[in-house]
Amino acid sequence: MRRFLSILLVMLISLPLPIQALAKDKTLLVIGDSLVAGYGLPQGVAFPDQLQAALNAEGADVAVINAGISGDTMAGGASRIAWSLADQPDAVMVVFGGNDALRGLSPENMRVQLDAILRAIQDQQLPVLVAGMRAPLNMGANYGQAFDQAFLDAIASAKNRSSAVVFYPFFLEGVALNPELNQDDGIHPNISGVAVIVEKILPAVRAVLAQTQK
Repeated sequence: MRRFLSILLVMLISLPLPIQALAKDKTLLVIGDSLVAGYGLPQGVAFPDQLQAALNAEGADVAVINAGISGDTMAGGASRIAWSLADQPDAVMVVFGGNDALRGLSPENMRVQLDAILRAIQDQQLPVLVAGMRAPLNMGANYGQAFDQAFLDAIASAKNRSSAVVFYPFFLEGVALNPELNQDDGIHPNISGVAVIVEKILPAVRAVLAQTQK
């Protein structure tokens, strides 16, 4: 019996640990909506998972925390940023705006909420990457311009407080409106679409990680 238990223990020790279970030198918190949570995707291939795999593959010892909640808005992010930061990340990535646009919510209120998110992150002296979003064309040109300006204004204010702010204008760059890279709803990227997002946003992620204190 002892011999059996010894063999079992050796087998368990030798099993590969899940990526998130491994101790990492740096931690990146990705807070956002369904685009972060991995809506419609199998477990293990959401944006944070694929991003961590890409970073680890190029030698960066980084763990990526998935703090995505499907359906969340910028206001929702502002309401939970404080407890999300309890994970004590070394850097933060913010991905909101899609649901605000789909619901036609006020761009000005979105700016206020994004500013609150960024202030909370900067109060912890953490570098931050903001991934922007675009409003659907059917919302009209005026709404689209106000929506874009909300991001620009919040980013400008954040940069006045700290230089450790990186802005990536459109999270779905190269993926939006491409049927081959999206799920049947035409909104959420499929596995291949997420891979494209990761490839395109990696330089911005490297830039924000380079500003961490470790």
